[in-house]
Amino acid sequence: MIDEGRPLFLQIAEAIEESILDGTLTEDGQAPSTNELAAFYRINPATAAKGVALLVDKQVLLKRRGIGMFVAAGARSILLAERRTAFAERYIDPLITEARTLGLDAEDLAALLRERAAGPASTEGNPQ
Repeated sequence: MIDEGRPLFLQIAEAIEESILDGTLTEDGQAPSTNELAAFYRINPATAAKGVALLVDKQVLLKRRGIGMFVAAGARSILLAERRTAFAERYIDPLITEARTLGLDAEDLAALLRERAAGPASTEGNPQ
């Protein structure tokens, strides 16, 4: 899990996000404490706290004083919207730019996507 090239606190935040997205951590459910994260990943508790603070700032986690950290209601929707935006910026925007360069309009691009999504059988016999 630990990637030496990336800040640990970001990796902690992303691991918690993944747990929310895959349903391991449910909305209104208790999230691991800073000390639990620090022990599990064998890192400084301050580093784990920094990762948790990122999620508190995004309103994905909330602190209940004296009880612990909990997954906020709507956290999964927040994360999905964030991922959708990132996906569009990373993949869709460059795809549209290249499609325009090739003279493809939205209809052509949609047809190409449908063809590719259908799998290899639909592209047999088509030179690439």
